Amino acid sequence: MASAHGSSSGSILLQNSGSEEDLQALIDQKKRKRKISNRESAKRSRMRKQKHLDDLTAQVNQLRKDNSQISTYLSLTTQQYFAMEAENSVLRTQMMELNNRLQSLYEILYCLNDTNTKQ
Repeated sequence: MASAHGSSSGSILLQNSGSEEDLQALIDQKKRKRKISNRESAKRSRMRKQKHLDDLTAQVNQLRKDNSQISTYLSLTTQQYFAMEAENSVLRTQMMELNNRLQSLYEILYCLNDTNTKQ
């Protein structure tokens, strides 16, 4: 009986050993799957970051282009403004000269009318 008991515990040890090997294989497989999953997740994360960086770079380039166009437009508008200011200055001077001439003509007319009424 003692030997039967010994052989039965030996088969239990073999079963346990097989069970432990299966368990270890299962644990190793889960580790491999997790490692692969983590790699894929990291790859997706890198791809998202790269896409975000590419989008930001494109946005910066577009903003630079827009800024350049606005700067050019502002420069042209400023030139036109100063040209108009110069033209307005000339027109104001001409207006003052014409007002002075008109005033002189009124004075001449007044004098002529005044002398005609006295005669």
